[in-house]
Amino acid sequence: MNATVSQTGKDLERAFLILDEAEHDVPAREALLDRAMGEGRRRKSSEKLRRGRIPSAGLAFAARGEDGTLLGTVRLWDIRAGRDGSGVPVPALLLGPLAVDPSAEGLGIGSALMRHAIAEAARLGHGAILLVGDLEYYARFGFSGEKVASLAMPGPVERRRFLALELRPGHLDDAHGILSPSGRRAASESQALRLTA
Repeated sequence: MNATVSQTGKDLERAFLILDEAEHDVPAREALLDRAMGEGRRRKSSEKLRRGRIPSAGLAFAARGEDGTLLGTVRLWDIRAGRDGSGVPVPALLLGPLAVDPSAEGLGIGSALMRHAIAEAARLGHGAILLVGDLEYYARFGFSGEKVASLAMPGPVERRRFLALELRPGHLDDAHGILSPSGRRAASESQALRLTA
């Protein structure tokens, strides 16, 4: 599903289009992530849940400028949010990375990508989205730390930055334990590099 968004500033109008990510986006996406997040991005705890996996079906998006330039990216990944009270794995999504090219910050691209990703995840029937990020930014989309009190990342994380949004009320009520990957594995190491880096 695609969405067109126009952002108006003082004397600036900049339109961008949110599209499903395509394989030809990989080099531009990797360069954008390096610019926006730096070299340490591959050492984050979230990476343990993405490594060797493919993003959740239909949940990898790119924001492109009118000239086709990649301006932003967001992806969601299938995970298990621990187990419920009966010991059954709780399916959920992990959001990240969300990144906007530094040259396009302040134009609403990140917010548009977030709204689009959340709406698509809900439309596809997912129960919850988890992420590691600043509450000051993600609270506007409904994320909070309430539903992750009994959950943990598979590595170090600042607890106040571990957040969740339920798409179906009560989905995470009994969830407890450590997050683990559940998404489709990449068919090869080169595919994993193309799709998960």
